[in-house]
Amino acid sequence: MMTFIIHGNTFSDTEQYRQWALLGYNPSDLGEVISPWVYPLLAQLPIFAANMFGPSLYLLGWTLIIIVLNAVGLVFLTRGKRSVSGIAPAWFWLFFTIFMGFLSFARVEGITTSLVLIALLYAVERPVLAAFLLSAATWIKVWPAAVIAPLLIASAKRVQIFITGVVVTAAVAAVAVLTGAGSHLLDFAINQGDRGMQLEATFSTPWVWLSVFNIGGSKIADNVAINSTEVYGPGAEIAAALMQPLLIVAALTGAILMLWALRRGAQREELILEGSLLMVTAFIVFNKVGSPQFIIWLLPVVVAGLVHDWDRWKIPATLLMGIAFTTFIIYPLFYTPLIHANPIMAAVLTSRNVLLVTLLIWAIQRTVELGRNAAAPAVSAIPPN
Repeated sequence: MMTFIIHGNTFSDTEQYRQWALLGYNPSDLGEVISPWVYPLLAQLPIFAANMFGPSLYLLGWTLIIIVLNAVGLVFLTRGKRSVSGIAPAWFWLFFTIFMGFLSFARVEGITTSLVLIALLYAVERPVLAAFLLSAATWIKVWPAAVIAPLLIASAKRVQIFITGVVVTAAVAAVAVLTGAGSHLLDFAINQGDRGMQLEATFSTPWVWLSVFNIGGSKIADNVAINSTEVYGPGAEIAAALMQPLLIVAALTGAILMLWALRRGAQREELILEGSLLMVTAFIVFNKVGSPQFIIWLLPVVVAGLVHDWDRWKIPATLLMGIAFTTFIIYPLFYTPLIHANPIMAAVLTSRNVLLVTLLIWAIQRTVELGRNAAAPAVSAIPPN
């Protein structure tokens, strides 16, 4: 990042964050600028804090915030009872950063990584603390809600977890109303409905190839209003309209599967971790947005899983590293050729999306195994006639 910082520049989305920080988040002053309310309210805290050294060093402020949060996450990952089991997962995190650093240090996702990781590390012994961290993280970027669901389902203290989430949400809503931002509180959710199929989304893959071969007038073009690159072609609008209901169905199906495994006697900590991987991966696979930074969502779940059982989580960790590597090739290395429907980059994107679907299948199979294996001893204990 120093190559940008020393020239007073920003990188990627941090330029947008700098504009918002300078405008003071006043919607009436935005003009043609993209609305800051595409993010939940608490995202404003790091966006404003990064301006601590002034506009010319905005990226330095943002990078330092990410560094501090990552350092805190590594401390919790490698101290106390995890002083041995957390070392290898910590190295995994650092190697992951080789490929995803540009994204994790330039997007809001980087703010939430350590919060979600710490929450998962303490999900069993301190579920209320985990619920607080996850609820706060959700009001920075929505995706941690995918981890709240498994925690709520598998934890024995689900009532306290639910109350914690309600209290955090009520506090955020109260701040929004008191600061005159109440009408924008849910913009981050409402304003996503009109989006098309983003280029990198898993379900956009057919239209990417239609664009490569110029079939049916298919194309890849920018949606300037929301600073997004989307696919266009026969059926693309219908697919975009169906993705949100499909995502809801996928989330409900995952929740039902976790409830089934719990009723069969699945071990709670394993179910929280496996369920988190299932839900987060589903949030990516069935999402019509599919931005490259979404891959960062998987990091804290896989790292927490590696701490819990290295051998069992080697497969998703390997898949995630492959996903991170192919994502790095896509962005920032060769995103422009991809936008211009380069067939080689289309193949790289397809490979990345296949790896994501494979990871989702693994998470589903593991969750099913948790339920089946938990019920197996009870069956074998029945004496023969």
